[in-house]
Amino acid sequence: MYHVICATTNPAKIQAILQAFNEIFTPGSCHITSVDVESGVPEQPLGSHETRLGARNRVVNARALCPDADFWVAIEAGIDDDSTFSWVVIENAQQRGEARSATLPLPAAILEKVRAGQALGPVMSAYTGINEIGRKEGAIGVFTAGALTRSSVYHQAVVLALSPFHNAVYR
Repeated sequence: MYHVICATTNPAKIQAILQAFNEIFTPGSCHITSVDVESGVPEQPLGSHETRLGARNRVVNARALCPDADFWVAIEAGIDDDSTFSWVVIENAQQRGEARSATLPLPAAILEKVRAGQALGPVMSAYTGINEIGRKEGAIGVFTAGALTRSSVYHQAVVLALSPFHNAVYR
C-alpha cells in the first residue's frame, strides 16, 4: 500500500488525488495523509510560473514534514491569462510528474476584484453566497452549471501528472 502525502487540507483536492491514485494504482492501493504546508507564494498566485512554484514548494515542504511517504502531491490553483487553472506536482523518491489542469475563463466582474488584490475563493464566495466555495465546487462548478467541478478538473491533472510513475518510457 502506498502512503501518499497530500500537501493540502482542501477536500476538493484530496478527493481528486484519492480518485486518481485509485484509478491508476487500483482501488484501496493507497493511504492518504493530508498536511497543511506553506506554498511560499501569495494566497492568489498569478501566472503559470508562480502557480507551479507554489505547488513545487508545497511538495518540498510536505516531504520535509513526512519524509517516509511513497508519494507527495500538491495542487496549486492560480490565475493566468484571465483564467483559473492549477498545477499538480507529484514526487516519489526517484522522480517528479507535473501537469497543468484545464482552464476556466473568468468573467470580467470576478477578474476586476482579483486584479484589485482579492483571492478568487473569497470573491466567488461573496458572489455566490457559498461559504468556502474553494473547498467545494469552486468557480468551475458555478460557471459550468455543475458539469465540471474543481475536483473533477483537478482529477484529470492528477492522472496526467501520475503518467511518469506507471509508464516505463518516462524512466
